[in-house]
Amino acid sequence: MAELRVADLEKSFAGQGVLRGVSLTVPTGRLVAILGASGSGKTTLLRLIAGFERPDRGSIAVDGATLAGAGIFLAPERRRIGYVAQDGALFPHLTVAENIAFGLPRAARRAHARVGALLAMVGLPASYADRAPQALSGGEQQRVALARALAPEPRLVLLDEPFSALDAALRAETREVVADALARAGATAVLVTHDQAEALSIGHRVAVLRDGRLVQYDDPMTLYRAPHDAALARFIGEAVVLAGTARAGRVRCALGQWDIATIADGAVDVVIRPEQLRLSPDPAAAPLTARVGAITFYGHDARVDLTLADGTAIFARLAGHRLPDLGAEIGVSVDGAVMAFPAG
Repeated sequence: MAELRVADLEKSFAGQGVLRGVSLTVPTGRLVAILGASGSGKTTLLRLIAGFERPDRGSIAVDGATLAGAGIFLAPERRRIGYVAQDGALFPHLTVAENIAFGLPRAARRAHARVGALLAMVGLPASYADRAPQALSGGEQQRVALARALAPEPRLVLLDEPFSALDAALRAETREVVADALARAGATAVLVTHDQAEALSIGHRVAVLRDGRLVQYDDPMTLYRAPHDAALARFIGEAVVLAGTARAGRVRCALGQWDIATIADGAVDVVIRPEQLRLSPDPAAAPLTARVGAITFYGHDARVDLTLADGTAIFARLAGHRLPDLGAEIGVSVDGAVMAFPAG
């Protein structure tokens, strides 16, 4: 496997810019998640890396070898890149073993030991080798698709929203298996997704695209705790955003005041993660009071909608087994640091 370098990549379709000067590096053996809303350019970026499209400008290199750039364009089949499509794209007329071996040289296609090792790598028993793909579950089919992509030992593996068609429980299970298989193979990989939780949980680093531009490229924890702007904070997980003011390094809003030396004086958006809000059944035990307006129960946790005494609407995330009563007056406090950005 090898390092991927994308530099100043641009692509337009029918005069409409889709990618605008995107640059990023994926270190050898690491998995990077490309995250963005629909139309942000993430799938186009993946297709450019794979060689399915030609960039208008910029370059793509793997292990120092240029795949696309000024006067250079290597065909997809010559790039040694594995590709896992959203639906797996397995051949229904071939067995699982034949699907996995399809990308191997003809002389190696009968190497049953290699197929067995790849099945084991993606968490499937060797007995699946003779089955038809349509006899497998959706998650199992995606594992076979990954095994097929890894079979020729590619320099890079690309995954195009491979879990989006699976139900929630199967998606989480398959995601863990795929991440483990890529790690054991030492694969350099790029995953495209629109699922924030998926990107944060599986990626060593996450690149966020917005309107064709790379707005932040960081490790998951930094991206969540220190997004570059309020819009990104809203996109990466839930956020309580309140109007506030900054003066002399101190930020104030309806939930309190904090020292943030890096913010300029003026109107600001104060961003607080809902899990930072602490609720107390005794209103006198907290600096603020609020009334419980609604509770949306998800099982493991719940969203609690609140109205502060001054009428400000906020919401908290609480564990599902400890919830206040509807209409109750409770105490509210903020745990940890908050974020603030110039008002947009």
